[in-house]
Amino acid sequence: MKAWHISGAAGVTTWELYHDQNAARHNTRQYELLDGPNPALVLRRGQTFFFVCRMTRPVDPERENIILELAFGSNPSVVKGTLVRLRLQSSKFQRPSGSWDAKLPHPGGPTLSVEVAIPFNAGVGLWRMRLVASPSGGVTPRLSQCPELVYILFNPWSKEDPCYLSKKEDREEYVLNEVGKIFVGTYQQPTGRRWIYGQFGVAVLPAVMFVLERSKLDYTARGNPVRVARAVAALVNAQDENGVIVGNWSGQYEGGTAPWTWTGSAAILEQFLQSGGVPVKFGQCWVFAGVAATICRALGIPCRTVTNFVSAHDTDETLTIDKYFNETGEEIPGTTSDSIWNFHVWNDCWMARPDLPVGYGGWQAIDATPQETSEGVYRAGPASLEAIRRGEIGFLYDSPFIFSEVNADIMHWQKDEGSDLGWRKLNTDKYHIGRCILTKMVGVDDDEGDKDSANIIDEYKKKEGTLEERMAVLNAARVGNRGHIYDLPSEGGDVVLDLLDIEVVPIGKPFRVMVSIHNKSREIRTIAALLSASTVHYTGVTASCVKNEAIRLAVPPGQKETVHITVMPEEYLEKLVEYCMMKIYALATVRETRQTWAEEDDFLVTKPHLNIKVTSSLTKNSALNTKIYENPQVGRPFNVNFNFQNPLNKKLQNCKLTIEGPGLSEPMILRVRDVEPEAAMSHNVSLQPRRDGSRKLVAVFNSDQLLEIQGSLQITVLP
Repeated sequence: MKAWHISGAAGVTTWELYHDQNAARHNTRQYELLDGPNPALVLRRGQTFFFVCRMTRPVDPERENIILELAFGSNPSVVKGTLVRLRLQSSKFQRPSGSWDAKLPHPGGPTLSVEVAIPFNAGVGLWRMRLVASPSGGVTPRLSQCPELVYILFNPWSKEDPCYLSKKEDREEYVLNEVGKIFVGTYQQPTGRRWIYGQFGVAVLPAVMFVLERSKLDYTARGNPVRVARAVAALVNAQDENGVIVGNWSGQYEGGTAPWTWTGSAAILEQFLQSGGVPVKFGQCWVFAGVAATICRALGIPCRTVTNFVSAHDTDETLTIDKYFNETGEEIPGTTSDSIWNFHVWNDCWMARPDLPVGYGGWQAIDATPQETSEGVYRAGPASLEAIRRGEIGFLYDSPFIFSEVNADIMHWQKDEGSDLGWRKLNTDKYHIGRCILTKMVGVDDDEGDKDSANIIDEYKKKEGTLEERMAVLNAARVGNRGHIYDLPSEGGDVVLDLLDIEVVPIGKPFRVMVSIHNKSREIRTIAALLSASTVHYTGVTASCVKNEAIRLAVPPGQKETVHITVMPEEYLEKLVEYCMMKIYALATVRETRQTWAEEDDFLVTKPHLNIKVTSSLTKNSALNTKIYENPQVGRPFNVNFNFQNPLNKKLQNCKLTIEGPGLSEPMILRVRDVEPEAAMSHNVSLQPRRDGSRKLVAVFNSDQLLEIQGSLQITVLP
């Protein structure tokens, strides 16, 4: 090697980080940060990256001390592993596999070509690089700071990383997919709501790092996906300090954005970042879950949104949902704060769990909705799905709460002073909670319907009605010291009652609440029944009572009867709230035997679909004096039409259309003219794509009279 004359410490004139080439190797090319005016290097741990430093003079690594420093956090420390110092000298890696290391593939000179190995357990977040160069002989070192930030992420492609996913299609769905579905509605009528995760948006990764900084999670813990996922569950909600989104279930959203208006996470995170951390208003469970999925995917933690239909909210750690009745069979209000949500959305994150016994890694549930506190903070998880499925609720974190959400029993109690407990158990409904658990199917996408839904209930619990499922429930009850409650016998009865399911009710149409009664005794039974229908929030909280009627009848021995009430559209339309959910409820008592029965069910009033299509009807936008191209192409505007038929016999007023699509359109809210009764709504928009490839456009129409008319379209954009 040629020996150069050394005079003073060398410095760096230019850092060339080869963003595109490194991103291609690290599966990070989709991050828009790489294309901005101040590009950043986005890497995954467990791999190597390379860069070149152009020096102020030729350097000789064998005769000079050239140190590469990588620093993580505000107070980096060699002892804690947040300050790494690598001597640039050898042409080969010298340290053991899994350690930070660096090599010089080419000899020194006016440029230094450097390759760095990132260990699989490196802290995830923002790292900074600098070069410290000095000739031997006590010359003052010269420090050269790299002006660009280095993001290091979890690596689902690396077998050594705890977030490793072996299947390519799973990585594409749970890490790389920018647009998915979050399922809402009822278990009989689940509906997929488009959500744009947008984890590669230019402001998203900086916002995610800003959020993590506010978590005060120690930098040494940021290499552990268990700790990071638990921090994410706490940080997404603003119930405690520093959270991203303010929860609101009141139906009143003045001073903020109504939860159903959001189409994706990017706008929420960008607003949070630009405001310096002022919580964004407002969200509900599916918004919390959508943002949590974006944060996890942006960080490289595989993540999916999960919807549990008929979800228990157990507030007292009993593992049951308890309802109490007085001696005459009337429900006693205020005796419990337990509730049943029509649906509840949380997240599953994929990771190893070295803190648990072997076999409990894989999908872990986290919940960012502020329902109950965990270690003094509103959050839940990560809880192993395998532990939940087996009823082994003693493992970290918050397994009892999530077990109850999917598999609690509903117990009805009646006041009985003669009982040791002061109550007698009337009956137990073992199978109503957790009717189905949906997530988006891997590799399948359905814009017209919901054939892309996957029921993952078997990953959360054994099949209902099997011995294995009952054993899991009893196992959980014993761990929770509630086994004796399950051992109590339930009171029987000789009258069988059943609340009949309601299948589909299009908005603006009537429906019936029906109960079948079968008297199996040899004597007349006198039945007093109360049938009711109410509009409800998805949390199960009643919004308005629409109709209730008391019915009394005598049923002869061995006979069957049916009773019903009819609810007309004019009775419920003005009382509908977001998501258009209805609850039907029936309560009955048998006079002769004091048998008490109660049952409830939920259904969704269905709304029309928002149709979206690329049109070629316009060749020129007269307002903008812009040519409209038929085939979507980067940098060229094209026309999109949005339309649906108003199903109501009333005018839709204060109409707005929310549009968003990664690479197609930033989130925008457009005013739309009023829609006449039973008339068609049609609106054209010109969009100009920024990125080529297959792109998803999502839109939601809202008005004072009709909310959440949704649609989406896959659009291929030419380069």
